[in-house]
Amino acid sequence: MEDLVDVLVATYNTDATYLKKQIQSILKQTYKNLHIYISDDCSTKPEIKEILKEFAQKDKRIKLFLQSQNLGYNKNFEFLLNQSTAEYITFSDHDDIWYLDKIEKSLQKLKNEKVDMVYCNCRQINEKGIVLKENYFKYKNIPLINKTGKLAISRCAGNGCSQMITKDVKQKMLPFKEQVIAHDWLAGFIANEGKGIAYIKEPLFDYRLHNTNVFGGRNLSQNLNRWKEKNGKTYKAFLEYRKDAIQKAYESGIKMCLEYSAKKENQDFCKEAEKYYEKIYKTKIINLTNIKEYFKILNGKNVGKKKIREIALFHFPLIAYFKFIIT
Repeated sequence: MEDLVDVLVATYNTDATYLKKQIQSILKQTYKNLHIYISDDCSTKPEIKEILKEFAQKDKRIKLFLQSQNLGYNKNFEFLLNQSTAEYITFSDHDDIWYLDKIEKSLQKLKNEKVDMVYCNCRQINEKGIVLKENYFKYKNIPLINKTGKLAISRCAGNGCSQMITKDVKQKMLPFKEQVIAHDWLAGFIANEGKGIAYIKEPLFDYRLHNTNVFGGRNLSQNLNRWKEKNGKTYKAFLEYRKDAIQKAYESGIKMCLEYSAKKENQDFCKEAEKYYEKIYKTKIINLTNIKEYFKILNGKNVGKKKIREIALFHFPLIAYFKFIIT
């Protein structure tokens, strides 16, 4: 008999059309032995709950939870992880479209490689389903981790909706500790400390980009424009953007990994990274003294153009500012 796979779907005020397409794409998977746990995070759109109830009535594999109060993105996934009992678990957004063999190929890769997590490539689409980017790995410079590597500490290894993890990873994730910033980064880190990680270069789903994405999807120019609309174009505003980006996208992740780490070598790496970011915060114009530390902490396979942008942002903020004002 096929192994059971739990699909964890967190929903909140999504577009009804997107939601239907995503759930339908899960139900149509070639791999059939699924339990689908859906937790709606107290959506204020009445049609969302009605759609979910209708799907749950039609397919017994769906277990629906309607939260009475808003938990927030991370806590909603923590709730779903607590419901899961299967040996294998995959996360789902509420607005993407999975290809028919996404689960089948992910599970096959995970078993063949004997690892604790796999993550796959995807295409990026817009609100209308038009393909914007054929290769998300290349477009976003997603780190490619084979078995284990420091990049699974200093970066997030694949979007949550691209991941499949083992039950062992889930158990080590729970309960969420104070420093958890993202369930997918945490899953990758724990898998990296366990049997390791593998990736699938082939796109196995369409990742939808729209104005209400909670995380990911947007490029640097889009993020810069959002910041400038709220805070202006001054150098002071840029330095505030820089600090906010480093705290949220780098330092917070390192602190989370340190809180969960069971290996001294990774604990030492996290502490070294924390000291590096503390030095970077103090840089106002240029910093050549600590540039070698960047390559030790954040450099790796498939980083590509992201490396150039990060070095400019971290070590040459005055130069990076020109990108900020002309974007």
